[in-house]
Amino acid sequence: MARYLDPRNDLVFKRIFGENPDLAKSFLNALLPLPADRPIAELQYLTSEMVPLDSEIKRNSIVDVRCTDSHGRQFIVEMQMFWTSGFIQRMLFNAAKAYTRQDFESGEYAPLKPVYALALINDVFKHDRSDFYHLYELAEKNYPEDRLHEIAFVFVELPKFKPETLADRKMAVLWLRFLNETGRMDAAPAELEAVPEISMALQMSRESAFTQAELTAYEKTLDSIRVEKTLMSGKFAEGRAE
Repeated sequence: MARYLDPRNDLVFKRIFGENPDLAKSFLNALLPLPADRPIAELQYLTSEMVPLDSEIKRNSIVDVRCTDSHGRQFIVEMQMFWTSGFIQRMLFNAAKAYTRQDFESGEYAPLKPVYALALINDVFKHDRSDFYHLYELAEKNYPEDRLHEIAFVFVELPKFKPETLADRKMAVLWLRFLNETGRMDAAPAELEAVPEISMALQMSRESAFTQAELTAYEKTLDSIRVEKTLMSGKFAEGRAE
């Protein structure tokens, strides 16, 4: 019986979505609020390291997946195993950097293309809400329907995900099920195997698809996450006591 690794783990996530544009395309088309008449047709990967243009700013940033499509739109994807207070600022920083680093040789602003930032979080950060899918765009305060779509952020709280809440978006449901269920199953459900892209992602998640060195790195990552969560839980307990 096959053993599957957790695709939320950084090593596995990048292997699947950072090296296979067809899988990344399917995943992004399913989860992002793209115009119905302009889905992603093809993807090209960009370097995941984003170096500041200003040499005096030493803060480089590295994202899990960064790519662009045939329309020039950029996509940033981050898989976060637990919530931290600065994560939203990190996403803002990287999306703004991607937007401002576009080719500006013409001196015109009009050709600048949208940037979409997708954050998948294996944690809960909106404790007062039941919904798990959060879309942030710039909106006119008195007319919320009047929005600027140039930079959009999607935050997905994976522990809250329930398939019935996205009944009208079958591919989104299947991809989120893949993320949530794969690491703890021994046999893939038929409905996941029936989708070619997800079937391929499942094959890539099998333990047998990784070298011993990669499996060691995988286990070390899991251990570091457990240690970090334990430390954070201790800090929260101390704060409540105070």
